[in-house]
Amino acid sequence: MRHQKTTRTLGRPKAQREALMRNLAESLILHEAIETTRAKAKELRTFVEPLITKAKGGTLTDRRNLIKALYTDKAIVKLMDDLGPRYKDRNGGYTRILKIGFRPNDGAEKVRIELV
Repeated sequence: MRHQKTTRTLGRPKAQREALMRNLAESLILHEAIETTRAKAKELRTFVEPLITKAKGGTLTDRRNLIKALYTDKAIVKLMDDLGPRYKDRNGGYTRILKIGFRPNDGAEKVRIELV
């Protein structure tokens, strides 16, 4: 039973799940909107929002923590220089999930996750 379990495993081992979240987070940061399944989007929200909160600080320690979580420097630069100052006055809730239908192959619910 899954009592008190808050994270979704997405049918993957831990290393694959972490790599998936890092890839989805980079795509979301660089493109500001992506389409994915509902389960992945809900899990991605819990991964990306703390990163944006760290980027709002703007310190060297915050930048180093972002380097640990993301792959490329492009995403880190965009977070620190663009998204951090943009959400300076906002206390969380940086993402929005919109339903867009179902995938024809397997019927999975597709959503669009975007930055507000």
